[in-house]
Amino acid sequence: MTAPSPSPSAGPTIPSGPALRLPEKIGYACGDVASVLYYRTVALFLPIFYTDVFGITPAAFALMLLVTRAWDVANDPMMGMIADRTQTPHGKFRPWLRWMALPWVVCGVAMFTVPDLGPTGKLIYAYVTFTLYQMVYTAVNIPYGAMLGVISPNPADRTVLASFRFYGAYTGDLVVKGSMLFLIAYLGAGDEAAGYQRTVLLYGLLSAGLFLVTFHTTRERVLPPPGQQMNIRQDLAELVRNGPWLVVCGLGVFKLLWISIRDGATLYFFKYFVTDWQVWTTPFLILTTVATLAGVACTRPITDLLGGKRRAFIMVNFAVALVSLGYFFVGPADIGLIIGIGVLSSFLGGPLLPLFWSMIADTADYGEWKNGRRITGLTFSAGTFSHKAGAALGGAAAAFVLGLSGYEANVAQSEEALGGIRLLMGVVPAAMGALTALFGLFYPIDGRMEKQMEAELAARRREQTAT
Repeated sequence: MTAPSPSPSAGPTIPSGPALRLPEKIGYACGDVASVLYYRTVALFLPIFYTDVFGITPAAFALMLLVTRAWDVANDPMMGMIADRTQTPHGKFRPWLRWMALPWVVCGVAMFTVPDLGPTGKLIYAYVTFTLYQMVYTAVNIPYGAMLGVISPNPADRTVLASFRFYGAYTGDLVVKGSMLFLIAYLGAGDEAAGYQRTVLLYGLLSAGLFLVTFHTTRERVLPPPGQQMNIRQDLAELVRNGPWLVVCGLGVFKLLWISIRDGATLYFFKYFVTDWQVWTTPFLILTTVATLAGVACTRPITDLLGGKRRAFIMVNFAVALVSLGYFFVGPADIGLIIGIGVLSSFLGGPLLPLFWSMIADTADYGEWKNGRRITGLTFSAGTFSHKAGAALGGAAAAFVLGLSGYEANVAQSEEALGGIRLLMGVVPAAMGALTALFGLFYPIDGRMEKQMEAELAARRREQTAT
């Protein structure tokens, strides 16, 4: 559905809520520290854990990703609708962080446990534990993401809040990248499987505590319009008529597709291609994460400089794609160049996730602006689902390429296998990043429309309050 053109009478942005205080921004960020302690562990270490420690083939892992993610087609929208219908004194979304803290710990540890079973039994165990983990992840992260749409009604505040969220995300990323290999060795004391299990238990306990911090330090301020009736069929129908939401769903899939391919290849790239990989892997992971944090800090000025979220998202994707292509041309001993490419591409890519989640919040506003109904949880379920779909497709694609190129665990790789790893690290992510940027051209909400929506929704809410 095409939005009406902004009218001259829309006027300037109307202040529509109190300024967010720093403790609440930090408290919200703690939720993504918690999430990423598991998310990045899974994205970076689960592929190599399954192939080199757990003992399943890349092809079996790829198929598992595709099969288990099929459930998310129903699970994610269902969780969004459940969250929208949750009624507690603490709001719709915040309570889920407290309710899911313990299951989160248990499912993560179970996923990184190697059972004493035969090949078939281990594969079944992997399917079950990975699926349970994804369900708990959904039950935490859809409500957590939806909080961005209800903590403040102001789009500028949301961009800042999204940046704080990703300060938290990349802080968690930094913890994982900086400590995971050390903790596996230290806590495992020579038993790699035990090292993985104990490290994930430590991360799980820390993340559960951080979810409780988020619960206690944040508030939900944006409510659905008075008298809005919950109707599943109507909610879904209005969602698919929300053109900007459909585009953002596609952007989420494409973005996570190339990020997951690159992340899934990183440890293989270092372990089997880079000279002295034991020395350089952790410094590379730390430096690229610090660079990403610096990029996140520049989200607001980059957005303003480039003329709004839409332009910034498109241009940043193109820039990251161009730089990432360099990975394909480096040699095993070019560690300075490898780190330089990683640092620059990570800095440039820092704003992408804050921009994406802020755009999701804007599509929730768009739905209310056009149709008079607010379905925040269901709208944000698209962000989580699109990320999970992109991660599944990216992880599966990386695993399939590894298998087809002749990868064998824990041995020197053939030239074909090394070529496949290099393609996954450089060429494929670059191509997908460029495709993501092109798809962003279809996103219709620009800076002018953001201001119009904010002003008109604020006026409606004042009217509803007055009556």
